[in-house]
Amino acid sequence: MSRLPLDSRSIESKKSAVSAMGEHRAGFVAVAGRTNVGKSTLVNLLVGHKVAIVTPRPQTTRRRILGIRSDADAQILLIDTPGLHEAKKQLNQRMVQTARRAIAEGEVILAVVEAGDHLNPGDRAVLIDIRALGRPTVVAINKVDRVPRAQLLPLIEEINRGFPGAEIVPVSARTGENVDELLATLKRMLPESPALMAADEYTDQTERMIAEEIVREKIFLKMRQEIPFSTAVRVEKFEDEAERKLKRISATVVVDRESHKGMLIGAGGGTLKEIGTAARIELEEILGARVFLEIVVKVERDWTRDPRKLAEFGL
Repeated sequence: MSRLPLDSRSIESKKSAVSAMGEHRAGFVAVAGRTNVGKSTLVNLLVGHKVAIVTPRPQTTRRRILGIRSDADAQILLIDTPGLHEAKKQLNQRMVQTARRAIAEGEVILAVVEAGDHLNPGDRAVLIDIRALGRPTVVAINKVDRVPRAQLLPLIEEINRGFPGAEIVPVSARTGENVDELLATLKRMLPESPALMAADEYTDQTERMIAEEIVREKIFLKMRQEIPFSTAVRVEKFEDEAERKLKRISATVVVDRESHKGMLIGAGGGTLKEIGTAARIELEEILGARVFLEIVVKVERDWTRDPRKLAEFGL
């Protein structure tokens, strides 16, 4: 797992030294779409590892996340992005800004839309934005397992009319249907290049960042109403006791109201204990070590409106 950000200069030097041993392709694919359309589920499936948290709640993804798939013939660097949506609150505005910057990094754009008999208005707005970038684009029609195949034909025709030149691939991120075709399409569109990252790397996130995201995922899955959207997670301490195969993690969950703190902790601390247990179990699987996880809840009033606090949480 990489601990350092990608160096653009080293990437360019690698691109200029394509191996003579046979054609190999590599490059950045920005994954774009509205909220809750299945981008993160699809990224995890394409990478073959869980690099992005997934919940049924909209606006789960808050920051740019890189997932890396390395095959013999190509290396795909997938940039998962927050969902594009009409943002009124400052937190949401920051998420949309993050998404737009990350999408612009893509040499290829993978636009994810939802299956149906016509384009959702939000999906159409995303495609119009992407079309303006003028990048090679693949439109993945996701959730095809939920609709009859004949129902997709008008949608495919609508995309062809409005976005000529885009490749269209119906898929299901949930079942894996037609994902091999999507992979083959993405690889064809990447530039010739040697691998840009080591073959055993699958993300640029640190273990600390992964821990923060997994705790936040469990909050989203456990809590209801507006509570998940007003929480952030900060790992205060991450100690690796290699000889004991143990990682000690201390995390703070930040909320913006006192009432939310009580609800998150729950009667006798029961709710927070459930969240912590679920996070610890998954972290042990991801990190390959025993995990001691300590979580405390802290009120930082109106942090979602404070530019400095938003920056502190990488937003």
